[in-house]
Amino acid sequence: MGRKRWAALVVLVLAAALAGVAVADRTRGDDKTFEYSIGLWGDLPYSAAEQTALEQNLIPDMNAAQLAFTVHDGDLKQGSNSPCNDALYTTALGWFDALSAPAMFTTGDNDWTDCDRASNGGFDSRERLDHERQVFFSTPFSLGRRKLLQEVDRAPECLNAAGQHVACVEMRRWNVGGVVYATLNVQGSCNNLCDTNRQGVGDSGDPDEWAARNQAVIDWMNQTFDQAQRTDAAAVMLISQGDPGWDLSDATRAPLRDPQTLAETDAHAAQDGYAAFLRALRARVIAFGKQVDYVNGDSHYFRIDKPLLDSTGKRVENFTRVETFGDNQQMGTEDVQWLRVDVDPESRDVFAYEPEIIPANAQPNTP
Repeated sequence: MGRKRWAALVVLVLAAALAGVAVADRTRGDDKTFEYSIGLWGDLPYSAAEQTALEQNLIPDMNAAQLAFTVHDGDLKQGSNSPCNDALYTTALGWFDALSAPAMFTTGDNDWTDCDRASNGGFDSRERLDHERQVFFSTPFSLGRRKLLQEVDRAPECLNAAGQHVACVEMRRWNVGGVVYATLNVQGSCNNLCDTNRQGVGDSGDPDEWAARNQAVIDWMNQTFDQAQRTDAAAVMLISQGDPGWDLSDATRAPLRDPQTLAETDAHAAQDGYAAFLRALRARVIAFGKQVDYVNGDSHYFRIDKPLLDSTGKRVENFTRVETFGDNQQMGTEDVQWLRVDVDPESRDVFAYEPEIIPANAQPNTP
């Protein structure tokens, strides 16, 4: 190991020890060296069977992997016909605190913006987000058995149920091994701006809440890149719930969007809750020049791709979108899985992905 890499590793291990994160140089069976691994999951559970598979199989599987930390990218339940009562969040807190590594969570539309649907109990959506802030984000530390101290968005830019500007404390940032990670409160279903989702299921949009939070998200994202540039970070990973759509490829899972202008082109184009954020993101990704990975859930379709183009139509090669596994109740517990990310800050791409398919959650196939 070279002197530079050894010195970087010493700093990394010392920083991790202070933060409660176990990090070390490791080698997998394929002889690939990396410094630590993280776990990504989300859009779970949507049914009693998925909850059982999560508690009995998925959480123990992640615990056995000796991860530096995990992130759930939102949606603690299905979007309709499931109550947003306090028990939902208490139960979910138990899942996160059953994880041995520091556990991060970014809120999802199913657990707050969609809670005003009658089938979910007709709650005030802002009040449910206020409640999530109290349950999951009342301290600057992560969830999980081991805690990680995080930077918290303290700027009073979001709107609460009383119409007051409050801190968006659900948005967090942390640095492990020279990589900057941040969660962003970006939601599915038009980001709480429009009245119906792609499947025609209705909820009441909230333009005032969206406008305040959207600006807060852009500000937090900009501050994240500022920090990454100031500290000469190797890469940035951003984690949110909503799939904003990136191009014209798949109207069944995300909004259709002109990949060069990033303007939405489908039926919800007049209520595009993502365009301003996407343009700001693209500008910062290009200016940063190093690897940026954007993790989202929402569409329930595991994929890793490079859908971002610049304004002239050229692919932005230093940007990767990662979508985690999510609910597919037609397949039982088949997609109650997680994604392992091996992180090597000195490698070209920094992040290497490996789907972790838990045998106990897989279903038998038929020829």
